Amino acid sequence: MKIAKNIKTNTNFNPQKTKKILFLSHLGESTRRGIEVGVRGSHSYLPLFGGLVALLFLFSCTGTSHLPKSEKLYTGSVIQLESTEKIDKTQLTAVLKPLVQDKPNKSYLGMRPQLWMYMMAGENPKDKLKKWLRKIGEAPIYISSVKSGATTSIIDAKLFNIGIFNSSTTATIVEKKHTAKVIYTSKVHKPYTIKELVYSLSDTKLGDAIIAEKENSLIKAGDDYNLDVLKKERLRIDGMLKNKGYFYFNPNYLLFKADTFDIDHSIIFKLTLKEDMPKNALTVYHINKVYINQEYSLKGNPVDSIKDTAMCQDTISSKDEEMNIRPNVIMQSVYLRKGEVYSRNNHNITLNRLMSMGTFKFVQIQFSESDTTATGFLDLTILITPISNHTFRAELDVVNKSNNYTGPRMNLSFQNRNTFSGAELLNLTMAGSFEAQLGKENKQFSYSYYPQVELTFPRFITPFKIKQSNSLYIPKTRLALSYNFLKRVDYFDMNTFQFLYGFKWKENLKNEIEFNPINISYTSLSNQSDVFNALLESNTFLKKSYEEQFIAGANYLFTYNEQMLPNKKLQTYIHFNVESAGSIFSLVKNITGDAPTSENPSKVMSSIYSQYGKVSIDARAFYNFKDKNKLAFRLFAGVAKPFGNSSVLPYSKQFFSGGPNSIRAFQLNSIGPGIYNQQIERTSFLQIGGDIKIEVNGEYRFNIYKYFKGALFVDAGNVWLQKSNPINIGSTFAFSSFMNEMAVGAGLGLRIDVSFFILRFDLAFPLRKPWLDENKRWVIDEIKPLSSAWRNDNLMLNIAIGYPF
Repeated sequence: MKIAKNIKTNTNFNPQKTKKILFLSHLGESTRRGIEVGVRGSHSYLPLFGGLVALLFLFSCTGTSHLPKSEKLYTGSVIQLESTEKIDKTQLTAVLKPLVQDKPNKSYLGMRPQLWMYMMAGENPKDKLKKWLRKIGEAPIYISSVKSGATTSIIDAKLFNIGIFNSSTTATIVEKKHTAKVIYTSKVHKPYTIKELVYSLSDTKLGDAIIAEKENSLIKAGDDYNLDVLKKERLRIDGMLKNKGYFYFNPNYLLFKADTFDIDHSIIFKLTLKEDMPKNALTVYHINKVYINQEYSLKGNPVDSIKDTAMCQDTISSKDEEMNIRPNVIMQSVYLRKGEVYSRNNHNITLNRLMSMGTFKFVQIQFSESDTTATGFLDLTILITPISNHTFRAELDVVNKSNNYTGPRMNLSFQNRNTFSGAELLNLTMAGSFEAQLGKENKQFSYSYYPQVELTFPRFITPFKIKQSNSLYIPKTRLALSYNFLKRVDYFDMNTFQFLYGFKWKENLKNEIEFNPINISYTSLSNQSDVFNALLESNTFLKKSYEEQFIAGANYLFTYNEQMLPNKKLQTYIHFNVESAGSIFSLVKNITGDAPTSENPSKVMSSIYSQYGKVSIDARAFYNFKDKNKLAFRLFAGVAKPFGNSSVLPYSKQFFSGGPNSIRAFQLNSIGPGIYNQQIERTSFLQIGGDIKIEVNGEYRFNIYKYFKGALFVDAGNVWLQKSNPINIGSTFAFSSFMNEMAVGAGLGLRIDVSFFILRFDLAFPLRKPWLDENKRWVIDEIKPLSSAWRNDNLMLNIAIGYPF
C-alpha cells in the first residue's frame, strides 16, 4: 500500500497569500520549499526575509526577559578540582557530576523555548492558549532555589567513600545580568589504597568457609578504597555462606576494621564477625520435611492448608483429590531435598523452574525449624496457586500487507495447561483469513485456513535419559502437527502438512537453544489454472520453486539476547540458525548404490525430497542514551545451497528481501535476486527469492510524547543466487560486485508504544534501485516530494505490529 495515493499537495502558490504566511516563525522545510517555487522572480526576497524573522524569533526565546527583578536564572554548575598530587581529574569529575541535583532549565543552542512559553503565559492565565502554553512550558529555576551547601556536603561524602578522606569543597555563585551559575571547587588528594586484607574470624568452621573462597574476593591489594566494593564483598560472602547451609546468616554480621597510614595513603583491612551474633547464624542447616500445597490461596493460612497430605519421594503433598499436578512431576523441579544442606542457589532454581512450568500463578517457599531433637534442620512448605487449566481465546483483526493484500483474519485457540496431569500444555488453534489485492483493475483473491495441534512437555522427552541440569530454566519438549490450505482464486490450491519434534531450553538468562531433530513438511499444488501454468512456464526458477516439495530435516537455533538487561548501555542480540534436509535419505541411497542427482532425483513415498543446507545469522546492537532514546542496528547474513537431490531451494526456504521488517522502501519480497527487477505489480504473489541474503538496517528511535515514539531509519540489502544455481536470473553473488547491487531505502516512522502492544507506521522511499543501469542506480537526485507522480511510484507506508528488529 503506497501512501502517495492518500496525499494531496497543492504546488500552485499565490505570492500575495505567501507574504502573509512568511511571518509565521514556525514554517516547516517542505512549506518553505513550496513558497520558494511560488514566489520566483520579483518576490525572491521573501523567503530570505521570512527566514530572518524566524531566526530573530528563535533568538528571543532565551526566557530571561520576563524574570522578576530580584531573581536570576540558574544556568547550571561547574566542578573544579584542585590538588598538589597527580590525579585523574577527568575521571573524578565524571564521578562527581551526577551528584549535583539542581538541574537548570532546558536550553537548545542558548535558547529556552519551554521557559519562554511558561513566562509568556503569566501567573494566572485565563484564556485557553495561555493555559496551554503554561502547561507545556517549563517553570524557571532560580539561583535562590539552588541548595549549593547541601551539594558540597554530598560531594565531600562521595569523595570520602572513594578513599579521598580529607577533601574540602566550597561553592561560589557567579552572577551575570539575568543569570547565575555555581562553581564547586574541591581540594582533593590521591585516594587511599588497600595494602592488605586480614581475616580474623572468631568461628573456625565459618571462617574456614570464607577463607576457602578468598580468591574470589572483590577486595584486592593495590586497589583504591571504595565503600561500594566493601558492601558488595559482604553480599558476596553472605551469598556464598547461604549456599553452604548458613540459612540465618546476615551480611551485617561481617565487619571491616581499617588501619590507615597517612605516610603512603594505604589501608589494612581486618575482616571480623559481629560479637553479638545469634547462634543460629553460625549453624549449618539441612532440609528435613518438604510440604507441597497445590491449592494455596493468597488469603489462606499455609499451616492449615497442609493438614491432609500424601507422601511422595520423602515429600508430603496435598491429598490426592486436591492434586492438580502429580507430585513426582513437581519434584523434578524441586532442588531442595530431604537430608541435603540448604542452598540459596537451589532455592532460587526451585522457584524459577516451578514458575516456568506455565501452570502456576504464584509460588512461594516458607521455611521453619523442624521440631526434631537435633538442631540444624529446616521444614519447608511450597505454596502453589494454580492458573485455570483451560483457556479459550478468539481474535479478529485486519491484515494489510505492503503488496496491497488486505483482508480479515480470525484466530481461535484452546489451551489445556495440564493435559495429562503433568503440566503438559495442549494448544489447539484454528486460523483463517481472506485477502483481496486492492488497487488493481483485475483484483486477486485468496483465502486460507490453518489448523494446528501442539503439545509441550515441561521436560525432555527422549528415547534415552538426559542428566538433569541445575539451570534456573526448565527444558521443554514440543510436538506439533499442522495443516495449511491456501487457495489463490483463479491460480492454484496449495496444501501443506508439517510435523515437528524438538526441544527448547535456556542455559542462563541470555542464552536460549532450540533443537528440532525432526522437522518434516510436505507441500503440493492442485487445481492449477492455465494462467498460473503460463506464469511458471515463463520463469523456470519459479517453476522449480513451486514443484512438489517433501522436506525432512533438522535445525538448530542459538539466541544470545542482552535486551532483558535494562541498565546495560550497549545491548547485543545474536540469533544463529543452521538447518539441513534430505541428507539422511541420500546417505541411505548412496549405501544402496542408488546415488541421487538433481537431474535424476530420488523419491521417498513417491515424492521427490529436497536436499539442502542453510546457515544464517541475525546480529543486532542497541545503544541506549540517558534520555531513553536509542540507536538500533541490525546485520543479517544468510547462505543456503541445494545439492544432491535438488538444484533449487524449496520456495519456503529461500531468502527474500523487502517489506515492513526488511527494506521498508520496497514492497514485500520484491528485491532481487541481484539486479533482477521482479515487476511485483505484474507477478503479484509470485515473488522470487535467493540463495544468499545480506541486509543492514539502522534506526534512531526517539521519544515524542508519552506513548508516541519516532524513528529515522536507513535500510540496505539484497538477495542473490549462487553461481552453481542453474537458473539464470538477475546476477549471481560475487564479493567484487555485491556492494554495487544493494538496494537502499530511508524514511521516518511513528510508533505507538504501550509496552504490551506496539503499532508501527514507517514511511519510506528508495535511495538506490539495483535493477537500474549501473551508473543510474542512485536516485537521490530524483526525490521530489511535491510531485504526485514521484510519491505514487516511491513512497511506501508500512503498517505493522512490533518493532522491525
